[in-house]
Amino acid sequence: MPMLSIARLTKRYGENLLFDLRDFQLEAARAYVLTGMNGAGKSTLLRVLAGLAPAEAEGVHFAGVPVTLAPYPAALRRDIVYVHQHPVMFSTSVAGNIGYGLHARGMARAEAAQLVEQAMHWAGVQHLRGSRPATLSGGEKQRVALARAKVLHPRLLLLDEPTASLDGEAREQVLALIPSLTEAGSTVVMACHDRDLINLPDVRRLKLRDGHLEEK
Repeated sequence: MPMLSIARLTKRYGENLLFDLRDFQLEAARAYVLTGMNGAGKSTLLRVLAGLAPAEAEGVHFAGVPVTLAPYPAALRRDIVYVHQHPVMFSTSVAGNIGYGLHARGMARAEAAQLVEQAMHWAGVQHLRGSRPATLSGGEKQRVALARAKVLHPRLLLLDEPTASLDGEAREQVLALIPSLTEAGSTVVMACHDRDLINLPDVRRLKLRDGHLEEK
């Protein structure tokens, strides 16, 4: 049974059709890369799945349960997490950023602190726990954003160009984190042009071209 399946998903801007996807499916605990030319709709598709952009959807099932994308249900907001290419950092410490979603969900402070500690070690940012976002490099911000997402244990994690603004060691550090996300049970979809992300082991490629998805 697919983790997410959509019989038809259509996105238009006025009279212009961006994409028209049929029988779109994502398996549980599987990594996908979403490729395509600039303007093909990769980021828009991620935003639609995250409930951040409207689209026309038919036959949507999440973990076998019928759902809608509009209105976007609380269950999907809990289980689907989107990370922007340039993630927004809250004006608090690194630890505060990573724990923000847990506190917003009402988790007890002691339990949240333990999970935040684990997430910081996972992302290799524990030495930055008290730092402010303005002092972080691009790679450090991306790893904090990934930790902030992972700590929520999403069933579907949507990453928009996670390595696009990084180079050298920072890029390698982010690449190294991706396989452990699926090992933890998350389905991961990454919109990208990065050949190293595309060539990661056990990653399936979805190409968005001329409004349709092709599986490579």
